[in-house]
Amino acid sequence: MGRFKSKNRKPFVKQIAKKTPTVDHVTGDKIPKSLVFSRGKIPGPLRQLQMDLRKLMLPYTALKLKESKRNNLKDFVSLANGMMVTHFLILSKTDSAAYLRVAKMKHGPTLTFKIHKYSLAADIAQSQLRPRCPPDLFKNPPLIVLSGFGTGEEHLKLTTFIFQNIFPAIDINTVKLSSCQRIVLLNYDKETKLIDFRHYSIRLQPVGVSRRIRKFVQNHQVPDLRSLQDVSDFVTKAGYGSESEGDDEAATVNLSSDIGRVNRASTKSAVKLQEIGPRMTLQLVKIEEGLCTGGLLFNEYGNVDAKKSENEEEDEQESDEEEMDMDDDDEELEIEDEEEQEIEEED
Repeated sequence: MGRFKSKNRKPFVKQIAKKTPTVDHVTGDKIPKSLVFSRGKIPGPLRQLQMDLRKLMLPYTALKLKESKRNNLKDFVSLANGMMVTHFLILSKTDSAAYLRVAKMKHGPTLTFKIHKYSLAADIAQSQLRPRCPPDLFKNPPLIVLSGFGTGEEHLKLTTFIFQNIFPAIDINTVKLSSCQRIVLLNYDKETKLIDFRHYSIRLQPVGVSRRIRKFVQNHQVPDLRSLQDVSDFVTKAGYGSESEGDDEAATVNLSSDIGRVNRASTKSAVKLQEIGPRMTLQLVKIEEGLCTGGLLFNEYGNVDAKKSENEEEDEQESDEEEMDMDDDDEELEIEDEEEQEIEEED
């Protein structure tokens, strides 16, 4: 006997997933995509750092990528070929330190960084008085700014090339200012050879407007005027404080188009950066020619084989000196024995 169909039952409609574009419709270049995963067993904080890096690489990355202990590098390579992935970000942990490898598909090179220090996005938000993370902040890829890499060294040139191509390029003439909401800053210190990795959100505020007026325009909420005698008190009452620190001429720009309800075209707006994390202090350790394999293009600790040969030569020299010392001691003993024999014969 057949089942009775309910009249109120709605038909099932399968949603068609939107395909992410692979080519920029403006520049015509291939959009770089990435996979962030780990190799080996890593602790909980490093696992959270992996999730923070995935959010940083949005929208052109797999945020909910599931890993298994059985997966090897070939599995991720085969997955990357189907998803048109261009870069790998691989986290790993040893007994001494944590490492981040940035590899370019399919044939390398691979940059290995030693993570000296890192802070999670949750820790940075907890340390701030007013953390800022709007829901549409990760809809567009971040901008990237590199500082201190122009020393002329080959390994720094290659590092600059890799990081410049890990995010989509922008066209200054056609880019929308509303899409520029995040920025990644990498600063290289020549003396310590460390790289400061920072991730900020970009915020624009009109110059000369108090915080009360900005909130009123943005939220369209009726303000509480019970404690005021006149409407002018609401407008003229000081409410700047730390909000006025971006009114410096060096930190203001003239907008070419409207952004939101407050920032209008042909008006001055203050540019403010607020850190959203993660934060890392990196050191470039080595550069491999291929994808996590191949010859070494750069090694911070020099040629290991040469050091081994030097140590072996030093050991051989020390052993030769010890043998020479032993021979001298034997000769001294023989001389003493001869002198004793001569004394006995005279007696």
